[in-house]
Amino acid sequence: MENSQLCKLFIGGLNVQTSESGPRGHFEAFGTLTDCVVVVNPQTKRSRCFGFVTYSNVEEADAAMAASPHAVDGNTVELKRAVSREDSARPGAHAKVKKLFVGGLKGDVAEGDLIEHFSQFGTVEKAEIIADKQSGKKRGFGFVYFQNHDAADKAAVGKVHR
Repeated sequence: MENSQLCKLFIGGLNVQTSESGPRGHFEAFGTLTDCVVVVNPQTKRSRCFGFVTYSNVEEADAAMAASPHAVDGNTVELKRAVSREDSARPGAHAKVKKLFVGGLKGDVAEGDLIEHFSQFGTVEKAEIIADKQSGKKRGFGFVYFQNHDAADKAAVGKVHR
């Protein structure tokens, strides 16, 4: 898993007047920032009202996520895990989901195994492995249900789990 990707957070809904010092000042309270950017339109040089902060480790990024909601320069902002440009183009990449599809499961994988594995990303409410209704034979896929969408995002960033 790319831990560095889990350290980068998207900040949406910034005030048009907000400069880099606004988010930096606010989000440094949760840990060491290795980067802070307010995205601007290259032609007009005006803020596009969103940006990114990158923490030095995942625990600090998790602390910032857990402390939501956040207000920067008087605006309540949306904070979520940053999605790479490549992944961002995929349908549903920005959806707030708590349910994750898990495919390619071997026959000996149990629901408890899924819960144990995916708990590293956050609280798992339940896991289910889909079986054929007639035969009861496992179909090789299932779902993991997280308590919140951030845990599901963290697991999805990892993409391939073994």
